[in-house]
Amino acid sequence: MAKSSTSSGKKWLLVVLLMVFVSSATAAGVYLLMDTGSQAQAADNTEPEPITAPDPIFVKIDPFTVNISGGDYGNRFLYIGLTLQVDDETTRDLLVNHMPQVRSRMLMLFADQSVEELTSPDGKTRLSDQVMSLFDTPLTEPQPELAISDVLFTDFIVQ
Repeated sequence: MAKSSTSSGKKWLLVVLLMVFVSSATAAGVYLLMDTGSQAQAADNTEPEPITAPDPIFVKIDPFTVNISGGDYGNRFLYIGLTLQVDDETTRDLLVNHMPQVRSRMLMLFADQSVEELTSPDGKTRLSDQVMSLFDTPLTEPQPELAISDVLFTDFIVQ
């Protein structure tokens, strides 16, 4: 009987060890799942990185003084300063390198204006569109596509 009692004790010891092992494995699994969940929750709770707008790129064009037709009042003049907002450095460099051509085109455009056109409610908007259309004709061959996004008037006097 001593033999059956020893084999029965070994069985019980094996069952107890197996239960301790299964309990430990279950506890470790639950701990890892809980830890992963808290890390995911912590990642969700972190504030997203703020979106920063790129710095604008401007090309300043020196002011012009141009004679314009004044209708009943004879010749008048326009004093105009403007800046072009561009989207990339390539466009900026191209405009700066070809500034005499840019200024010449603008001078011809401004000299062709009349007082009535420039002082009307949408005259400046129309003039801005005309300035943008000046760049439809290439400044050089071959020319990359120009990325001009806005015409900003910095000075505008009709006298």
